[in-house]
Amino acid sequence: MESLLGKTLAELQEVAQRVGLPKFAGKQLAEWLYVRRAMTFDEMTNISLKGRDALKQQYTTGRHAPVAEAVSQDGTRKYLFHISSLSREGEGGSYIESVYIPDADRATLCVSTQAGCKMGCKFCMTGTLGFHGHLPAVEILNQILYFPDLTNVVYMGEGEPMDNLDHVLRSLQVLTAEWGCAWSPKRITVSSVGHPNLQRFLNESDCHLAISLHNPFAAERREIMPAEKMFSLSQVVSLLKQYDWTHQRRISFEYICWHGQNDTIRHANELLRLLRNLPCRVNLIRFHSSPTLSREGFTGSDEKQMEWLRDYLSDHGITTTIRRSRGEDILAACGMLVNALQSQEPTIVG
Repeated sequence: MESLLGKTLAELQEVAQRVGLPKFAGKQLAEWLYVRRAMTFDEMTNISLKGRDALKQQYTTGRHAPVAEAVSQDGTRKYLFHISSLSREGEGGSYIESVYIPDADRATLCVSTQAGCKMGCKFCMTGTLGFHGHLPAVEILNQILYFPDLTNVVYMGEGEPMDNLDHVLRSLQVLTAEWGCAWSPKRITVSSVGHPNLQRFLNESDCHLAISLHNPFAAERREIMPAEKMFSLSQVVSLLKQYDWTHQRRISFEYICWHGQNDTIRHANELLRLLRNLPCRVNLIRFHSSPTLSREGFTGSDEKQMEWLRDYLSDHGITTTIRRSRGEDILAACGMLVNALQSQEPTIVG
């Protein structure tokens, strides 16, 4: 059956009228779904019993709990969600992962937008899954609405958000609309390796943007990130320089550091040249290795070299930080989402 989660206020008003409820019941549905976060129609007590029964006959709320979780020593939690709509031959659907990161007065959720990923970055364990499908907006939002205390959401889980932009934009609309969750766009960051849909995202959303950069030289980046062939880093930066990043909206660049491969003075100077006159932040990320990735020749930079790179870029005008690593022991750190069913047995919820 069709899910209500992810529908706009106008669409919910149409649903209400379709099942014999007054048009204003659409606003009640929006409040139950997006503010009160109802899991079932039975919770919607200001809607008549007859109306709730009619809704049950044609729709589902779209809400469901994760099927498993894994807890890190640092408090990070990784959750496994079953996506029944992405059924494959002989199987009952697919699975995706979300990561909940508590940190003092902040609670951030890293959400997935696809099951697996098409981009094929050689350093990312998620890419080893292959691609199993786009998540509809209902499944993106279901990840977020499961957690009542979030302060921030980052679209940095499985998948390339720009490759599933229609559903990503719909989920962002629900999160930021007054009739929806009424969040400020400043609470949301969407990531990309660089994609032709990037310009559309910039025009249709006010959320922050994070670009997965990892190497400033086109030929070297192409070797580890095939997406460089589709939409190059130079195209990305040229596009970004057409927009105003001096006010509330922010742009950041994610940069995993590998020993001798992208942490040298040559790379640092090219980063300075590439990002000149673009108000931005560079986030240096520690590389989280695995036997598979080690065989590919990836070795993380040591702490001293990462600190040098941070200080060199900062001293030359680009604000640069070293991102704190979280959840590595449960395969929840950057680039490590690989599906808990095939990587590490989680604790079954309930």
